[in-house]
Formats: sequence, structure tokens, C-alpha cells
Amino acid sequence: MSFRELRSFTEMMRALGYPRLISMENFRNPNFLLVAEILQWLVKRYDPNIEVPSEIDTEQDRVIFIKSIAQIMVTKANIKLNTKKLYMADGYAVKELLKISTLLYEAMRTKAGNDLDSSGDEGSLNVNFDLSTKLADLKLTRQLASDITIKGASLYDLLAKEIDLRDKRSLVLAKQHEITEIEKELRNCIKAVEEEIQKTHQMIENVASDEANLEAKIEKKKIELERNQKRFQTLKSVRPAFMDEYEKLEKELEAVYNQYLVKFRCLAFLEQQLEELEKAEQEQMEEREQQIKKMVEKLREEELLRSDATSNLDDITIAEGDNIDINENMNKEKPKRPQPGASGLRRDVGRRVFGSMTGADKDDSLESDSDLDLEGEDDDGSDVSDGELDLMTLGDRKPVIPQHSLPDSDNDF
Repeated sequence: MSFRELRSFTEMMRALGYPRLISMENFRNPNFLLVAEILQWLVKRYDPNIEVPSEIDTEQDRVIFIKSIAQIMVTKANIKLNTKKLYMADGYAVKELLKISTLLYEAMRTKAGNDLDSSGDEGSLNVNFDLSTKLADLKLTRQLASDITIKGASLYDLLAKEIDLRDKRSLVLAKQHEITEIEKELRNCIKAVEEEIQKTHQMIENVASDEANLEAKIEKKKIELERNQKRFQTLKSVRPAFMDEYEKLEKELEAVYNQYLVKFRCLAFLEQQLEELEKAEQEQMEEREQQIKKMVEKLREEELLRSDATSNLDDITIAEGDNIDINENMNKEKPKRPQPGASGLRRDVGRRVFGSMTGADKDDSLESDSDLDLEGEDDDGSDVSDGELDLMTLGDRKPVIPQHSLPDSDNDF
């Protein structure tokens, strides 16, 4: 069973004129009485002369009813029905009922079309629904619908209590009551009703007195309202003494307020200009800082390059100094033989002093400090270091005294 089939079946039954309203919730649970009633109505609608068994109280009667309906529809309308699904009487029975209802619905539509063609209409049903006459009953209908739902709910609750009430009612009916007791209870009930009636009359009288009191209060309030209105009109017509001063102060306040607006506008503009100026200065400071950082980095790079160059030079000088120290150590290890000079003094080959103790007028004196002969210089102008002299002396096994090392005069030391 599908929702579409169930909806189609309910609409077809409504169009065919089934007297009972069929809901889609009727077939959620098995409902054999409704299925039997629909089958009987459909068969009678198909052929009113067909006799259908109406007894469905027992299981055997229901089986006979379903079989007879299926046999009639097969023989008369050539419609094959599933008796098991019909006997289940739930949503699966709707498919079988839909076969009969579809046949009748198509026949009705065909007959309606033929009637329209024969009557010479334009091909459409002109049905006039005058809803204006029903608008007045709409409110009443809604109220009745709400009342029906309330009454149905209360009736459902009362029927739920019927099981307990039935036992109590049977006990009360089975009990024998005396006439005196019944009369006594009736008198008590009559007294209670009379008391309620008296209370109701008292309440009605109280309502009347309350109504009179309320009317008096209303009249009093009306009089006070009229008096206050007259006083208000007199106050509106009289001009207060402080009104002139008030108007003057109001004009002054307006002028001061205008000045305040102008100054506030100017102040806001100046603050905006100041913010822009500070922002520009901040940007300039940042640019300067960046330039300074770049210059500092550049100077650092140059200093690093210079330090690398100086370190290389220091390494070279240190290496040369090491060579000189080695040569001096070699000279110290092998001393040279002293040679006698012209004055009979001995002096070492490696220590020579040039100069004179006389004045600068002697011909053999040095003209300047730059004319001093360097130690170890050959006659041909080539330099001979102490290391070379040592090597020469070591090779000949004899002290070699170069010619330029001879004393020039007796004043040489």
C-alpha cells in the first residue's frame, strides 16, 4: 500500500458519493467492518439487483461474504480480487477495493462527458459556488468544531471510567433501599439546592449594590475630570511671569550651542590634521631609522673587510718575524771569529757601526742618515742577510769577512 493509492481511493469514494467519510487513518489497523461495508456498497452501486450476504459476525460468515463478493465481481465485471488481502482488511485491501472503485469512477466520468456533449455545453462544468452566503456561518462552524472536539475528549475519558462505574452501578442497583432513607436523602438534596438558590439571590443583590456604588464612583470621577479640564484651560490661557526670561535664556542657549558646534567642528578638524602630521612624522622617522640601519650594516661590512685585510698583513709580518728570529738564533748558535781591526780591537762581524766622532767638515763623513750603508750590503749593491753570511761561513768552515765590513777608520767601534 502506498500513500498515493490510499489518497486516490478516498477521493474516488468521495466522488462516487459514498455516504461515509473515509480517512487515510482508517486502514492503519485491520478494520473488517469498514471493508465489508465498502464492498457491499460498491457491489450495490455496480448492480443494485445483486444479493450479497450481510452476516459477518462469525469467522465462517466473513469467509462466505468475501468469497461471494469475489465470485460476483469475476462473473459480472471480470475483476479478479485477492480474497486473502480483502480478508486482512488493512492497507493491502485498498489495492483490491481500488480495482472496483476505479471501474465505477471511470464509468461515471464517461457518463458525465457524454451528458455534457449531448446537452451542447462548451465542454466545462459551470458550477457556481456562492461563498458569500456561507461566510456568516464560518465563525459558528469553527466554534461547533471546537465544541465537538472538547465533547469527544470528555466522552473518551468518561468511557474509560465506565469499567469501574459499571461495577459500582450494578452494586447500587442490586442493593435494596428503604423508602425512608430515600426520602431523607431527597430532603437533604432539596435543602442543599435551596441554600444554593439563596446564595445566588444574595449574590444578585450584592451585584446590584455594587453596580450602584460603581455608578456613583463613575459620576464622581467625571466631575473631577471636568474640574481638572477647566483648570487646565485656565492655566493654558495665563502666561507665567518667568516666560520672558525663559525665552531670553533659550535664545542665548541656542547661540551658545551654535558656537559650541563651530568650535567642536574646528577642534575635530585640527585633531585630524594633528593625527595626520604625527603619522607623517612617524613614517619619516621610520624611513630614517631604516636608512641608518642600512648605513650601519654597510660600515660593519667595510670594517669586516678591513679587519680581514689587516689580519692577513699581520700574518705575513708574523711569518717574516718568525724567519728573522730563526736566523738570529742560528747566528747565536755559531759565533763568528773576531777579526783584529787596525786599532788592535776585536769586534764581531755581525756588529758594525758607521760614523765619526769628528765634525761634519771631514770628507769621509756621511752627508746624511740616508747615506749609511746597510749591514750586509755588497760592493755591487746587493744585500746579503745575516742568514746568508752564516750559511757561507758554515760551508767554508772558516770565518768569512766581507770587504765592506772592514773598518774605515780608527773611530769605528
